[in-house]
Amino acid sequence: MGNQVIRNRDTINTNVVHCNTESYRHYEMTPIQCKMARVALDWGTRDLAAKAGVSPDTIARFERGEQLKSATVATIQAAFHAGGIEFIPENGGGVGVRFKKPAS
Repeated sequence: MGNQVIRNRDTINTNVVHCNTESYRHYEMTPIQCKMARVALDWGTRDLAAKAGVSPDTIARFERGEQLKSATVATIQAAFHAGGIEFIPENGGGVGVRFKKPAS
């Protein structure tokens, strides 16, 4: 039931200060992607909360599947982007995360 709601939300606020790439202006990460990205970076909920400027409870609520404001999700997503994470939308193979290619 929670995943159904998440799949239907596919736009986010594009006026987020931290956004500087097109990739996540048009795609909002899912709660499972948030958890996957945290694990990939070895961040706890407190680490992510500090980097995103939100409370640890906000991170926990999102990862449980509670709906947050799009601007809040975009802020959390921007913290991951700054940490080197890209989000892969549902494209037939399922949602995911990966590390960005290093700048050459």
